[in-house]
Amino acid sequence: MDSKMLTLEKFEEASEIVKEATQPTELIYSEYFSSQTGNKIYFKPENMQFTGAYKVRGAYYKISTLSKEEREKGIITASAGNHAQGVAYAAKKYGAKAVIVMPTTTPLIKVNRTKGYGAQVVLHGNVYDEACAKAYELAEEHGYTFVHPFDDLAVATGQGTIAMEIVKELPLVDYILVPIGGGGLATGVSTLAKMLNPKIQVIGVEPAGANCMQASFEAKKVVTLPEVNTIADGTAVKTPGENIFPYLQSNLDDILTVQDEELVVAFLDMVENHKMIVENSGLLTVAALKQLKVRNKKVVAILSGGNMDVITMSSVVQQGLIFRDRIFTVSVLLPDKPGELTRVSDVIAKENGNVIKLEHNQFVSINRNAEVELRITLEAFGTEHKEQIMASLYEKGYMPKLVRTNI
Repeated sequence: MDSKMLTLEKFEEASEIVKEATQPTELIYSEYFSSQTGNKIYFKPENMQFTGAYKVRGAYYKISTLSKEEREKGIITASAGNHAQGVAYAAKKYGAKAVIVMPTTTPLIKVNRTKGYGAQVVLHGNVYDEACAKAYELAEEHGYTFVHPFDDLAVATGQGTIAMEIVKELPLVDYILVPIGGGGLATGVSTLAKMLNPKIQVIGVEPAGANCMQASFEAKKVVTLPEVNTIADGTAVKTPGENIFPYLQSNLDDILTVQDEELVVAFLDMVENHKMIVENSGLLTVAALKQLKVRNKKVVAILSGGNMDVITMSSVVQQGLIFRDRIFTVSVLLPDKPGELTRVSDVIAKENGNVIKLEHNQFVSINRNAEVELRITLEAFGTEHKEQIMASLYEKGYMPKLVRTNI
């Protein structure tokens, strides 16, 4: 490990420098999640940064350490979006050209915002790793200075300034939960947190479909996943950083993984209880709160970003409502006779269910007089209310069956 980097002196230097490009993100106490988990839960809302994510910290500090000649060559990086915006913003501040290679799957909001900071955007590959290979190729071809999104000690130092702010504001913090993609944020936060107070437990959280750090920890070396599959695009990384891996091995206390379905529910929780938009990668720490086996501890969950396009947001909200039984679809069979639809509707209305879609299939049986299928998509208050509606339909002889909801 490079003894000249990730020192307390460097972290203190970075903490002052990043103030030029960040705004304060004071901790937010969550009454809702505290009551749900039995711990005192605080959020570090990095989704409220100018660029919508913490990444500007590492990018700005890294570019501040470059020589004038390195900046004049132009800066290039690869990113799924948040680091891209951080580099573009920092480069603009320093008057340097920025070229950003982004996967073709990057949400449109991240692409447009990156362009908005004056950067040239190149779309290439389906995942970060493919975009990164292209960025290295362009750097070699044009002589650009490459700024790695996570496998760089200066970048990690900039990200670690988050830990400095957390400990200053909440000196007796017990746990810090940090999202992991390639590991830059986790490296900076865990290393500095242990310097400031070795008793702080720092836990990394990955998507189950992109758990490259967990796999690497188990193998005791950096490994590459054959593929990644997650809605958390900002942490969809196949290979964690080689340079930062030893720091993580020394300072990270545990790694948890979260399923995509849990992120969907966490999004709904944050919108309903905190009126905050947090992107899927930033929700990793929120979804992992229930996995903690401790009680009465002070826990800080880092919300790493909030750059989510409206189409994705709409889809996540709909899926969240379905997962929480706030929307469900039921199939009933009834005779093809006048008045039958009204009778079913009356049963639902008496239970305060709200019908939002009906599908009437007359061809489910050869004998239409005997039965036709009616699929009803409903709004409910939750699981208990849904079961109440189902029970009432059953009591009236409709034999309801739950079916996949498509809205």
